[in-house]
Amino acid sequence: MNLSPLSNSFGLETNDADVSRPLSGAAFAELERAFFAGQVFVLRDQRLTPQQFVAFAQRLGPPEPHVIDQFHHPVDSNILILSNRKKDGQPIGLADAGTYFHTDYSYLQVPARATMLYSVEVPATGGNTLFANQYAAYDDLGENMKQKIAPLVAVHHYGNRKEMNDASRVAASPLTPEQKAKMPLITHPLVRAHPVTGRKALYAVSGSSYGIVGMPEDEAVALLDELAAHATQPKYVLSYAYRVGDVVIWDNASLLHSATLTDPADPRTLWRVTIKEPSTKLDALEVLAPTYAPGVM
Repeated sequence: MNLSPLSNSFGLETNDADVSRPLSGAAFAELERAFFAGQVFVLRDQRLTPQQFVAFAQRLGPPEPHVIDQFHHPVDSNILILSNRKKDGQPIGLADAGTYFHTDYSYLQVPARATMLYSVEVPATGGNTLFANQYAAYDDLGENMKQKIAPLVAVHHYGNRKEMNDASRVAASPLTPEQKAKMPLITHPLVRAHPVTGRKALYAVSGSSYGIVGMPEDEAVALLDELAAHATQPKYVLSYAYRVGDVVIWDNASLLHSATLTDPADPRTLWRVTIKEPSTKLDALEVLAPTYAPGVM
């Protein structure tokens, strides 16, 4: 499989894979290695039905339907529709989902391994997704900070720590009372060893993390804000511009990501499937040293 880098530090893309049909075990293993090595992995020029998209996603692990069930795809509830289009005056999908740095499903007991977006319709301008490399952000911390945060456990719940007004376009997508009732408080380590690569990364220091176990709220939020400011510096960020037919897969255990706002009158539609961590640990898939050169894996 020919691979090209998306940036100087992380991200890979290929034009060689067609995931509309079942891949052999060897072909999928090669693709999976590229995903874990690149952290963001783009498959260009796909043409997928909902069934084909979900079938491919299931090769990575078990899908977890989003709590916002009113925008599940009518063909398969594992797909969440992200769109600013309306039908009969009603939205067909989430228009401004995740327009702040966060990690998908960090507010669930079993967090997300991967998120997969299939680009159906792109706006004339904008609509990029920003990805922040949390391996690099952790590696660059001073030793004193690494020791300080090593034992800490963050408290998560659905939402955006920096914006509590549901009416804001950068708030978390609002939930109904019934949906909120499904979202308990959850804890995760502030630093996680990646379940596949073993590398340490900052985990969900922006977005749904609201506190730290055993730490006063003001002190905890100050530390989380300090880490989030560090972790989302431009040197760690890749901005990805979608094309129609892209399948973009990203690694939630090693990245923060943020959608960007678009003109509400400029149509955009994506399908999203989020894959939770499998219940059993995978082997390292030979990606412990994710080195690559353009065109070579």
